[in-house]
Amino acid sequence: MCLAVPGKIESIQGDDPVFRTGKVNFGGIVKEVNLAYVPEAKVGDYVMVHVGFAISVVDEQEARQVFEYLKQISALDELEEGEE
Repeated sequence: MCLAVPGKIESIQGDDPVFRTGKVNFGGIVKEVNLAYVPEAKVGDYVMVHVGFAISVVDEQEARQVFEYLKQISALDELEEGEE
């Protein structure tokens, strides 16, 4: 299964759109992400990230909704593990 996860851009490095990267915060975990596919993204924006590449800019509400879905999935996984 492929999954894109939302994160908030904390900083951006580089001027060249192809090599521009950013520090993206995923609920406390900060990773370096390639921003080539989202040239419009700026510090403070939420982006959907898949395998190290930001693939779209999303609003904060959508990002929070995805976080909620991920929590629900995690809770389901924990329930299934407890049944074994």
